Amino acid sequence: MAERRIDLTNQFLIAMPGMADDTFAGTVVYMCEHTDKGALGLVINKPIDIKLKNLFEKVELSLDRDDLADEPVYFGGPVQTERGFVLHEKVGDEASPYNSTLEIPGGLEMTTSKDVLEALSAGGGPKKVLVTLGYSGWGAGQLEDEIGRNGWLTVQADPQIIFDTPVQERYERAVRLLGIDPRMLSQDAGHA
Repeated sequence: MAERRIDLTNQFLIAMPGMADDTFAGTVVYMCEHTDKGALGLVINKPIDIKLKNLFEKVELSLDRDDLADEPVYFGGPVQTERGFVLHEKVGDEASPYNSTLEIPGGLEMTTSKDVLEALSAGGGPKKVLVTLGYSGWGAGQLEDEIGRNGWLTVQADPQIIFDTPVQERYERAVRLLGIDPRMLSQDAGHA
């Protein structure tokens, strides 16, 4: 019998306490894509020392949106850390107006083309955004293996945690979506 593949698209991956990989310790990852070829997600709770206005200056754009200028850029993961990824709410009911956009089924959109930054620079674009440098990627079967070894918890994503929750509360709020108190998590894997 073929093993049924799990699809974690539009879910949070929550690092278990005791995560061996320091890169992901204490993180919440929003899963943008999960197929039999691998998975791609963005860490949503690790701000770096760059503000959006400074990132825009680096790409020779101004950012005249006061609601975004002082927002941090996030560490999205260890892959392609020189490249920007914009996680944002869907813009209208039509197909995305931006060139390189991944529409996340049941969820948000992730854009990698400069046109979304140009729209934000002009005062338009999506109202709610989270910008990362880099992404988190897993090869075929790698993420499933990490979950099987108790590395991650998974839960349906809540955009409010991404866009409206203070960064220091995102991990706890994501864990609470599972109906458990984060203090109850153990570092030890349990096998019956």
